[in-house]
Amino acid sequence: MAATPYEKTMERALKLLSFKPRSIAELRERLLEKEWADAAVVEQVITRLIELRYLDDEQFAASYASSRLTVRPLGRTRLRRDLQRKKLPNEVTEQTLDQIYEGDAETELIDRAIAKRLRLKGAPSTPEATKKLFDYLLRRGFSYDLVRRKIREAAKGVDSPEEETEFDGA
Repeated sequence: MAATPYEKTMERALKLLSFKPRSIAELRERLLEKEWADAAVVEQVITRLIELRYLDDEQFAASYASSRLTVRPLGRTRLRRDLQRKKLPNEVTEQTLDQIYEGDAETELIDRAIAKRLRLKGAPSTPEATKKLFDYLLRRGFSYDLVRRKIREAAKGVDSPEEETEFDGA
């Protein structure tokens, strides 16, 4: 007996979700890839999966963000880009970022990133090494101002951002 389009689409959706969690938009895109897929049926399946709580963008975003930060410290900019790649709505992305980076969370994360980098590479002793650390932190998505302040603190060994150092971030 042939499966109905709804059953076939639901089966594919559940199979895709069994491999890894997905956002609603990601799942929709994957379901519509098949030439036999019907947009109306896909929407029915997605609606049903939301009712069953198999799909929830807010929960997915929070879970994804916290797992990303557990693996490696990332700045707000980088995590925003990663969440956007998961095709999450902007309001969900921003809400998740606000929750994750509440208080001094970004400062704690950059401190973790610096500590890890110093363990692996040692303290920067040349302007080139300092520039590499600076660039590394920017690639991790930390804001320019925060990176610059932390590099200055590391260079001086004090928490005095007013003092000038040889490295000016340029």
